[in-house]
Amino acid sequence: MTITACTLDCPDACSIVAENGPGGLRLRGNPDHPFTRGFVCPKLDVHRRRLASPHRLRSPRLKVDGAWRDIGWDEALGLCAEKMNLYRDEPRSILHVRGSGNRGVVKFLSTLFFRTLGASGLHGSLCDEAGISACVEDFGALRHNDITDILRTSALVNWGRDLKRGSVHTAAMVRQLRKGGVPVVTIAPGADTAEGFTDRFVRIRPGTDRFLAAAVLQEVLRRKGVAPEVAAACRDLPAFRALLDGCGDEPLRWCGASREDADFLAGLYAGPSPVASLLGWGMQRYRFGGQNVRFVNALAMLSGQVGRSGGGAYYNLSSMANFDVPWKASTSYGRTLLMPDLAREIARADPPVRMAWVECINPANQFPEAGAVARALDGLDFVVVCDAFMTDTAEVADLVLPVALMLEQDDAVGSFMHEYVQWSGKAAEPPAGVRTDYDILSDLGRRLGLELPKPEEALRRALCSRTLDTTLEELRVAGYARSTHPAVAFEGLRFGHADGLYRLPTRLDPPLDPPAGYPLQLLTLINRRFVHSQILPEDHAARPAVAVHPDTLRALGLGPGPGRIVTELGFLDVDLTADAAVHPGCVVYRRGPWGRFGGGVNRIIRAVETDMGGGSAFYEQHCRLEGV
Repeated sequence: MTITACTLDCPDACSIVAENGPGGLRLRGNPDHPFTRGFVCPKLDVHRRRLASPHRLRSPRLKVDGAWRDIGWDEALGLCAEKMNLYRDEPRSILHVRGSGNRGVVKFLSTLFFRTLGASGLHGSLCDEAGISACVEDFGALRHNDITDILRTSALVNWGRDLKRGSVHTAAMVRQLRKGGVPVVTIAPGADTAEGFTDRFVRIRPGTDRFLAAAVLQEVLRRKGVAPEVAAACRDLPAFRALLDGCGDEPLRWCGASREDADFLAGLYAGPSPVASLLGWGMQRYRFGGQNVRFVNALAMLSGQVGRSGGGAYYNLSSMANFDVPWKASTSYGRTLLMPDLAREIARADPPVRMAWVECINPANQFPEAGAVARALDGLDFVVVCDAFMTDTAEVADLVLPVALMLEQDDAVGSFMHEYVQWSGKAAEPPAGVRTDYDILSDLGRRLGLELPKPEEALRRALCSRTLDTTLEELRVAGYARSTHPAVAFEGLRFGHADGLYRLPTRLDPPLDPPAGYPLQLLTLINRRFVHSQILPEDHAARPAVAVHPDTLRALGLGPGPGRIVTELGFLDVDLTADAAVHPGCVVYRRGPWGRFGGGVNRIIRAVETDMGGGSAFYEQHCRLEGV
């Protein structure tokens, strides 16, 4: 039996008990872990199949004259060292493209490797950076109450978190709240996210959370004003109130909610009992994603819900925040390129990018304008992709290095939702011919005269954190350790800015009209079974399915069956399905399917930067539907 943990891009970061037996590897939730509590999500079973998949790469693969051939590790790493030495006089010509497909302290050493080299890296994010920047701007720090504190609330307002397809442990707590009679309100464009997890559903237009929050806040301030201690903790409150006053009734009209819905929410937030606000990881994927998060935070703050048990605004934590990784502050890339606009960033880079090293991410599938990203990578002199499968990105590489997956190496991982760090012990041997990311870079480093810290050294140093009280030996035995952060964030209303004051938004941008000819909003939402594009070839459908409201299909003269999504960048053939839970103005695509199997929707999604944090506004894309 091995105590390990999930290191995938998921907030729960489950602690796992792994056992090898006659039937193969068995995975179950660690019953002793205070957050995991003995159960895990169905994505783990998919990962277990990935470990044993016959499609896994088992030797380095080199493209020669357009065809792939397997080569040995010595030849592969010798070629990498030769190319890196060729470009080392201008190290910024080497681009490190790293994602969050596999997390952990030891995994993070690849960042140290390329920063020490002086290579180029990325800034911005495909997911949460707009919201992170918003929270840091508001609170001065990326903190929220311990997630289990929502069990002390008198009402929970869920601003779009999809509890049917992710955050299974938060979902279990929401069920517990409802069972105890605590009301739960869900705000989202689509009602499918709320089924089984809500007492009242409030439908809004996509990307308009900021307007509903502003409308509710107008009514809260009318009913009870701002408590003196809250007002004293805010900077520029009069200017913010003037901003709200100047909006009139427009915010409610812009979001599409009813006055009854806004008044109901205002009644909760204006009441004396604590109200918890759970922010979804989709509201930041719009052009004004930062504003969406900031106005929900402002509603929680000015209604007196911040700094109290049972209240709070829950968006995100940094999964590395509780580890001491000194090299993060002491090293930096030679330059960084904007992640969501990678194709254009490569084209205009000076000095030019000549080589790319890609790991823990699938840019030719996951980035906006993914086809252009694939062409940009294909146009470089030399591209190395570290992956276990021949993904869309691996297909445009020059060299593919087969890497070990989660559960095939020791590491320690944090969560971007809860306060525990987990031991992720090695529970399975990688296939013969496969190496860990660390072993690959350590061997390459010796050839280049760069030395990485040993994994044990890095792990021990990471645990010497001011917010942890554990040793590596203790973590290995227990499997987890909680940080020393208090259960209630910002108690006493003292915030992370130098002056200790909360910052309120300074603007509220109106909605944008859809482009002519593209009336529907394309939402590429999370998949219940898979983490992003980590899908086995046999799990792909003939065509990806999209959900559309039946009234929308009827109005277009379409029915369920073959159809086509069309944007200004191109089209994608899909299966249209009717779903009355979907917002009538939306087309819902579950993200992840590969381009080589008929997916790759991000090829027809243009790169739009969010208002804060350099994020990708995926959900700003509009489209039309056609029959086939």
